[in-house]
Amino acid sequence: MHNTGTQPSRTESKQQLKAIFGLALSLTALVTTNEAFACATCGCSLSTDAAMGYSSNSGFRVSLQYDYINQNQLRSGTGPISQAQVATIPGQEVENKTTNNYITLGLSYAPNADWNYQLLIPYIDRRHSTYSADPALPLSANQLSNASVNSLGDIKFLTSYQGFLPTHNLGVQLGIKLPTGNYGGPDAAGTGVVGRNPVYFGAAGNAGGQILDTSLQAGTGSTDLIVGAYYYQPVSQNFDVFANGQFQSAIKEKLDQPGADYRPGNLTTVSFGTRYEANPNIVPQLQVNFSHHNADQGALADTTDTAGTVAYLSPGISASVTKNMQVYGFVQVPIYSQLSGYQLFPRWTASVGMGYSF
Repeated sequence: MHNTGTQPSRTESKQQLKAIFGLALSLTALVTTNEAFACATCGCSLSTDAAMGYSSNSGFRVSLQYDYINQNQLRSGTGPISQAQVATIPGQEVENKTTNNYITLGLSYAPNADWNYQLLIPYIDRRHSTYSADPALPLSANQLSNASVNSLGDIKFLTSYQGFLPTHNLGVQLGIKLPTGNYGGPDAAGTGVVGRNPVYFGAAGNAGGQILDTSLQAGTGSTDLIVGAYYYQPVSQNFDVFANGQFQSAIKEKLDQPGADYRPGNLTTVSFGTRYEANPNIVPQLQVNFSHHNADQGALADTTDTAGTVAYLSPGISASVTKNMQVYGFVQVPIYSQLSGYQLFPRWTASVGMGYSF
């Protein structure tokens, strides 16, 4: 999306003002009626379109975003749990830490005020360490196994249409995620590999030489359908509000062999928030972001430890550096989590980015 453009009148009808709150409530209902979710904390739930401001301007746009997610706390349900406690559970893996660095290049084109086409190309830098299942107590550093992922992730292509209203402030999205990232795991016999160039753990530790979890590879090996909707509206002289939601579901999996299959769980994200635009060049913002993901499925999936619901409070700011260039930064602070099994969780996340329109 582009960051500037014709905004709807601040004297819109009461029907339009009511619509955003109705949409926000309905989207929130959508996220809470689904089941729990896969690697509930691996991805960024920030609404980047809202961060830079929705627009009906035509033209091209290039964007670059960096996300930092350091999952360094084990949690179960709604609270933390120690590694030593998890280690006493027979057959349960004791994860240590996962540090995610995502760099996403965005390319978009809007031929007119109604349509927008966007390509998102992610690069994944992920470092994961684990004590594996049934480690000896007390836990020690020589039991740790480490793996590093450094490669292209799964590319997304999104089409947006916002021609429903003269103000172009209500839109829908339809998109697809392609299996461009490396993916895979062990075959059904445990003697070979399925997928494309999966990452292995190093030689050290309890999991030394084994293949990294399928859910932690750069890609999922699946083609996913993406649908979404968004609405934004000025509510006073200086404040805009917005709400958006997106649903993603795998429709075709490359890992489909009996005994070596994998399907990522469905993902639903919902955000709403406000932007303070008294100074259009420096815009403080506040978002509330919900993520909900069903458990991964298949023989290669960790079905018991990949589901959950998470909510973040995300303060941030965007600034216009030039007429065509914008930068932004946000911190996400978790305010709620309901996680199945035992999962690594971040205490905070950070996102910075820039966009240039021409």
